[in-house]
Amino acid sequence: MPSELAGRRILLVEDSPVVAELAQEMLEELGCIVVGPAGNLATARILAETEAIDAGLIDVRIRGDKSFAICDILAARRLPFILTSGYADWAVAEKWRDSARLPKPYALPDLERALVELLAEAPN
Repeated sequence: MPSELAGRRILLVEDSPVVAELAQEMLEELGCIVVGPAGNLATARILAETEAIDAGLIDVRIRGDKSFAICDILAARRLPFILTSGYADWAVAEKWRDSARLPKPYALPDLERALVELLAEAPN
């Protein structure tokens, strides 16, 4: 299913193997190139700092820690990101409260819509 997201490099930070696999499949179905998935913050940090990416799909909680350091790296690189969470209480740091969000579980149309909107609003 080719889409306007084809070829976009998306950093996937997700510690659940099942969710990471599903998200990767959805991103690939949209034509995205998945960077990762990163299942821990150390790997996510390396990928966020070194890889060519267009945007991030970042789980708020990674192995009991918050992923806001990854948000800081992406913001410093002027790269947009979407925060994801399966928890009702997002507990997002105030600095990132206005960030794009996508509650889990999400479906392919929700992911596509969120990424298209995110990338359309991103500075070039």
